[in-house]
Amino acid sequence: MAEVAGQTATIRTLIPARIDRLPWSRFHTRMVIALGVAWILDGLEITVASAVADLLTKPETLHMSSAAVGLIATVYLAGEVAGALVFGSLSDRLGRRKLFMITLGIYLLGSGLTAFTLGSSGGWLFFLYATRFIAGMGIGGEYAAINSAVDELIPARYRGRVDIAVNGTYWAGAILGTIGTLVLLNGLEPRLGWRLGFLLGPVLGLVILLVRRNLPESPRWQIMHGRANEAEASIRAIEREVVASGADLPAVDESKAIDTTPADHIGYLALTRVLFREYPSRAVLGASLMISQSFLYNAIFFTYTLVLGKFYDVPSSTTPIYLVAFAVGNLVGPLVLGSFFDTIGRRIMISSTYILSGVLLLASAALFYGGFLNAVTQTACWCLIFFFASAGASSAYLTVSEIFPLEVRAKAIAVFFAIAQLFGALGPVVYGGLIGDGSQPGRLFMGYLLGAAVMIAGGMVARALAVDAEGRSLEAIAPPLSTGRVNDEVSSNPTA
Repeated sequence: MAEVAGQTATIRTLIPARIDRLPWSRFHTRMVIALGVAWILDGLEITVASAVADLLTKPETLHMSSAAVGLIATVYLAGEVAGALVFGSLSDRLGRRKLFMITLGIYLLGSGLTAFTLGSSGGWLFFLYATRFIAGMGIGGEYAAINSAVDELIPARYRGRVDIAVNGTYWAGAILGTIGTLVLLNGLEPRLGWRLGFLLGPVLGLVILLVRRNLPESPRWQIMHGRANEAEASIRAIEREVVASGADLPAVDESKAIDTTPADHIGYLALTRVLFREYPSRAVLGASLMISQSFLYNAIFFTYTLVLGKFYDVPSSTTPIYLVAFAVGNLVGPLVLGSFFDTIGRRIMISSTYILSGVLLLASAALFYGGFLNAVTQTACWCLIFFFASAGASSAYLTVSEIFPLEVRAKAIAVFFAIAQLFGALGPVVYGGLIGDGSQPGRLFMGYLLGAAVMIAGGMVARALAVDAEGRSLEAIAPPLSTGRVNDEVSSNPTA
């Protein structure tokens, strides 16, 4: 119901409780598939771009310089950061559904147009970089809009495992990209194969765009923006689909009703005050988790083939086989460990996955420095390390998407994503320099020690500051700003 006090309408609602009490149903499966593809597309896109990089320097393709090819990845990364910040703000302002449709469309446009680059002269080079920037913007915007939508639509008791599994599907995209480019680049003319490689993502994205058309707006977003009638229509549609799939609807706990007053739009300046005045320890937690995982991943993943080639003499033609193995380890980790984040709990699982992956990296670094590894055993070590690190990295995205108020959720994700990407960009530069020509393993050994220390530090921060969010409503973890309540971070204590 709504009560008018002056010019402000106060809405009393049970919508968050109605969402959290839902059993798993066909609706949730469809929603996870339709939205979770964002990470598959990112993994696919980066893998394809890496796989065709050398090919783009050939005279029969674009005949680009190595430096010009290297800049493609930088431009894509810059697009991701810009897209996260721009569309994160718009997602909080205009709604999750509008933005996850728009951002996917922007990605389709950018990546699709990349395939039509016809040369490397001034104009065409600008066209290539512009399309990669646009594709990056679309994917960056997806991260903010999709994480928000998934967390707001998934019942609390499933939220951890679903979010972690969805974020982990990045590596399914990497596997698809690796296999796809192997087939295209070896079975077709080079000038055609690289173009079709860039069309793999848009073809998948176009199919998913059709599925997303039938997803509702987040009822949580609607109610917090004063759209009570629209929120009621959305939640009723979800409940009907749940019942149609054969599930029974549990009764709603009336005591979980909340009063909310729609708030004005909050910009990034106001977000900074929210983060560091009302949630300072959570801001430190989010930054620590995102920076540490991004640094480690970018450092290892983007120099993966260099290590295999320089230290183990693996020819470039066979490195995709090792990459698939590495990606499988990263994919399996979140799928196997995800449920424990809801049962054992966030604090123990986040800190454990970070610290354990750091300790395992220390052990593998010692084996590497001692000369006890070959290409196969080195890859096996990486698979084991990132089995845990991948679940930890996914939990970083889960953390920043559930510990801040709804009104600023997408922007908070965007800010921490941008911070992580900027710090993560240092990894390939640092480790590329340490690898050198492969004649000084001691330098790379020190780099591995640095990466391990970063992950262990992230785990220690999580152990001290993590929010015990398992099984709890988003509104209990961080009350919406529109309720007029200020969360002084006592909800970090499960007894609060």
